[in-house]
This record gives sequence, structure tokens and C-alpha cells, in this order.
Amino acid sequence: MEDEVRKQRISEWYQKYSDAIYQFILVMIGDHEQAKDLTHDTFLKAYNHLSHFKGEMSDKNWLYRIARNVTIDFMRKRKPIRYFADYIMAFPSSDDSPERILQLGEAERQMYNALSKLKRSYREVIILRKIKELSIQETAEVLGWKESKVKTTLFRGLQALKTQLQKEGYDHETI
Repeated sequence: MEDEVRKQRISEWYQKYSDAIYQFILVMIGDHEQAKDLTHDTFLKAYNHLSHFKGEMSDKNWLYRIARNVTIDFMRKRKPIRYFADYIMAFPSSDDSPERILQLGEAERQMYNALSKLKRSYREVIILRKIKELSIQETAEVLGWKESKVKTTLFRGLQALKTQLQKEGYDHETI
């Protein structure tokens, strides 16, 4: 593929999807600056591997898959204990502006805190299905799973999220 055509395509995708990719990564890692860097890395990787994109899935799903892999690679490179400590402290992030923290209601803070304590597969499927509103098929494409696994993991993840929220004293009537 010609270099100018690749640049144009990635530029269009960046305009269309960068905010959604950034938000997905941010919810996964909880660090604004690192999420920006990983979003950049996602689009750089997409640019470098655009010749491998055959249109077997949508461009959006392909980018989500790259973002997921870039994020997982980032998490693997960090020491797990240090990463976990940083991750928990990032909801809500202390480097967030006071205005942004005030905008997050108590329910959202509790939700993100509980979500951050779930295992990665549960977080990923909940974020993609319930926050990013991808279909079961799209979520399966992004994660490289079968649709049945998406459904099962989502069910178990939502149960784990509910349990975590109850542990933290969240009113079960509103869950």
C-alpha cells in the first residue's frame, strides 16, 4: 500500500476512533498520560501493520484489538505488584483536574473502583460491551474469543462486579 494512502487512512481512523480507543485504554490502566501514549502506540502499530488488515473485521474492531494487545504488552512489562498498586490508586486519578473529579458522581467512582479490582478478562468484556457498547460479535472479534465466551465472561464479570460493589457497601437496590 502506498505510503500516502496509509497515512491518509490512519489519519481518518485517528479522527474517528482515537477518543474511543483512549477511553478504552484509560479504563483498562487508569493513567491518563500512559493512556495517551498507548493510544499513540496503537495507531502507530496500525500504521506499521496496515498491510495485514484484510477487512475481515471492521476497522474499529481491528483498532480495539490492537489497543488491547498494546495495553496488555504494557501491563506485562511492568512489575505486576507495582502496576496493581498504581492501577488501584488511579481511580479516580489524583492527577485529574478537580473539575473532572467533581463531575464523577459517587456512583461512578464506586463503579470504576470496583471495576478496577476485577480480573482483566472481566474488565475487558464489561468495558467493551457495557461502556463502549460493542455488540457480542464485535466484542468477540476484538478479544479473539467465540461469542459464547463473551456471553459467559460478561455474565460472570457482571456477577463479580455486583459482588465487589456489595463488598464496598454499595446499595444493592441500585445495582
